Amino acid sequence: MNQIKVIGKVVLGIAGLMSLLVVMLFMHYDEPLPTGEQGEKADHLAQKMLDALSFEQYKQTTKLRWTFRGKKTYEWNRKEGKCIVRWDNKRVHLNLRKKAASSVYVDDVLLISPEKNVLIDRALASFNNDSFWLVAPYKLFDKGVERRYIQAKEGKEALLVTYTSGGTTPGDSYLWHMDAQGIPTSFQLWVDIIPIGGLTASWENWMTTTSGAKIASTHKLAFLNIALTNIDGVN
Repeated sequence: MNQIKVIGKVVLGIAGLMSLLVVMLFMHYDEPLPTGEQGEKADHLAQKMLDALSFEQYKQTTKLRWTFRGKKTYEWNRKEGKCIVRWDNKRVHLNLRKKAASSVYVDDVLLISPEKNVLIDRALASFNNDSFWLVAPYKLFDKGVERRYIQAKEGKEALLVTYTSGGTTPGDSYLWHMDAQGIPTSFQLWVDIIPIGGLTASWENWMTTTSGAKIASTHKLAFLNIALTNIDGVN
């Protein structure tokens, strides 16, 4: 009985510390979503970012490969709208234009049981998230995207991008910060899955793929390090 009481106190203590940590994070980081100006200034800033990242080369990139945080690997055929997603002993051949045409292999054996639909949904959700950390700067003029010009701190310009449709979590907003040339250095997030608004994620360690597209291979978000490895893109 004494051991149960001790365990109970430890659990309560941990819960209390976690609650305190959340409160501290809110007090230190939480920011309201900024308001800005849609129109020519926002579009001009968005185009400056795309030019700095060799957007024309990205548009010619038909295939992209990468590994996300050392756990999942992707082979994305942008031209055909397909992506092979691998993790553990699973391989999902996603058809991004017609999900029902996707297929699943476990230990290289075609899966035909209803479990395949669960794995297809999991692979699609992972692709939506993990590809965003790869190519988000190139999605500024996608359908359903709103752009707003923001006068940020110290007189610097920033670009607020809101996705009103598509993806896994429509309605998410990102405030892009960039250097003088237009290369993104970070963005702040206002997203459904994170209760604290305005957290900053870095975009750094930029590399150039074989096709000429520029990709940031490292992101730091609070206590989380997001590393993209084995990156390449070809025409």
